[in-house]
Amino acid sequence: MATTVSPDRIAAVRAFNRSYTKFLGALNEHLLSTPFSLTEARVLFELGQRDETEVTVLRQLMGLDAGYLSRLLSRFEDNGIVRRDRSGADARRQVIRLTNKGRDAFRVLDTKSVGQIRELLADLTDDEQVRLIEAMEMIRNRVDRPTARPDVALRDPEPGDFGWVIERNGALYATEHGWDSSYEALVARIVADYLADHDPERERAWVAELNGERVGAIFCVREDDTTAKLRLLHVEPTARGAGVGTVLVEECVRFAKSAGYRRMELWTVSLLAPARRIYQRSGFTLAEEDTAMRFGHELTGQTWRLTL
Repeated sequence: MATTVSPDRIAAVRAFNRSYTKFLGALNEHLLSTPFSLTEARVLFELGQRDETEVTVLRQLMGLDAGYLSRLLSRFEDNGIVRRDRSGADARRQVIRLTNKGRDAFRVLDTKSVGQIRELLADLTDDEQVRLIEAMEMIRNRVDRPTARPDVALRDPEPGDFGWVIERNGALYATEHGWDSSYEALVARIVADYLADHDPERERAWVAELNGERVGAIFCVREDDTTAKLRLLHVEPTARGAGVGTVLVEECVRFAKSAGYRRMELWTVSLLAPARRIYQRSGFTLAEEDTAMRFGHELTGQTWRLTL
């Protein structure tokens, strides 16, 4: 369900990155006239938030390669900035603590960073400050990726949800890929067949909610006694990147296994790369593909299969 990104939009993001990294001084060898690089300063900041931090937790927070982080911590240890110990709760785990020297270094960095941001905001009016912070929050919320499973709630469809599935599939694929009404007609037939004659023991549908709002859906339907079909996976644009699609697919596969199917199959098209990555992570493999006119466009259809 990837949307088209124009060269102008890419250029705008790159221009913002150049401007902001220059402001932060991220391109300098040392940050804020301290002995530390941007990455080292980030590690110090994370360690400064608590008395001790497990190395595995620090790696997850930072998103750093394990070997790179280990070398960085070794340099810190050699310089007397951190101390490494075994966890009191689990001797197999290692924890990191800032030494007194490390705490002093953290306070210097923190003070300089606060001063830098204060200087930026001081040149703006109150209204401009509010709008800047809101824009930064929007960027952070859209580009941050969760390190744990999101709080996605799955439930059975209720009256009105099936119509919503048809409407949202039709609207999203028309807007994002220019598909014609034949796709919405296909979705309507799939939903109608499910409503008219489905076996609740071997077929199910789910609606995903995030923060109380509908953000996606998926269907598991019977192909034959041994094969289930995954159908109509969709995730709303506002929830993409939050792991909703993965939660839906995992639940669909779990149900198919519990219902006694031996295989699972799905059909998609090659241009839907984000959905395809979810299927691959769940163990599906590409079995067949063909190119034909579909939904007003020449598309490569793909059949993916999973042994349960």
